[in-house]
Amino acid sequence: MLDSGRMSPSPATAAPLGCLFVVGTPIGNLEDISLRALRVLREADQIACEDTRHTRKLLEHYDIHRPLVSYHAHNETSRAPELLAALQHGAKIALVTDAGTPMVSDPGYHLVVLCVRHAIPVVPVPGPSALLAALCACGLPADEFLFAGFLPSRTGERRRALERLRLEERTIVLYEAPHRAADSLADALEILGDRPACLAREITKIHEEFQRGSLAQLAEQARSKPPRGEITLILGPPEAQQAAKLQESAQTLAQRVEELMRQAHLDRKEALKLAARERGLTRRAAYDQLLEARERTEED
Repeated sequence: MLDSGRMSPSPATAAPLGCLFVVGTPIGNLEDISLRALRVLREADQIACEDTRHTRKLLEHYDIHRPLVSYHAHNETSRAPELLAALQHGAKIALVTDAGTPMVSDPGYHLVVLCVRHAIPVVPVPGPSALLAALCACGLPADEFLFAGFLPSRTGERRRALERLRLEERTIVLYEAPHRAADSLADALEILGDRPACLAREITKIHEEFQRGSLAQLAEQARSKPPRGEITLILGPPEAQQAAKLQESAQTLAQRVEELMRQAHLDRKEALKLAARERGLTRRAAYDQLLEARERTEED
């Protein structure tokens, strides 16, 4: 018997909690949506989206007909509690944005925080991402990177944001609006110095393009011919730093293998396997790296 004299609701009568699915959708090419995402959208009680007109085109393409509710930057704080109430009554809600993954420079944060706070399950359904697509095709180091989202639109704030990145040693990934690209590239050149860079635009779309070169070259191109469409900027480390990092990486791998052989009493094969795992490399890739380092040493 409970001290309060009141019976708690039994599992059979308690309202089941719903679930929020954070669904990644195509950034351009509709074929990039996953089978899992399509299933979740078909089974959702409700789909919360940035622009109902935009999302409806995607759903109609795949013959999906579910209730839509707008959830965007201007109504996020007021709409999130409404969606939370539905989730608390057992609704399954899919959260999408116009393109890519919610919360990555897109709405979604307030709703996810409310769900976490109220113990509502939040399930990610991974999908396309402009920053990762650009990063893997740009030809710049991707083992470590910093995603800084959109630079501020005002000149002073943008320059201050770039100043904070001056000492950043990793590859930097930024989003930018086409009408501000030239100014942002010029400011980046002045503040961060010339370095390898890539301007990726309209990724996965008909006019997809990757402009690769130095930051100075890209700034000049953007000034003479402003780019159009959705833009992702990738700023690599200075070339001298990249070369030093590659050399240091190979040397460190060899040294780590020797260290593991001495300290852990492993044979060379097992030591290489463990060192590769520590660095996120396949054993074959680590072996090739050691061979290249050995060949450079012999040539020197």
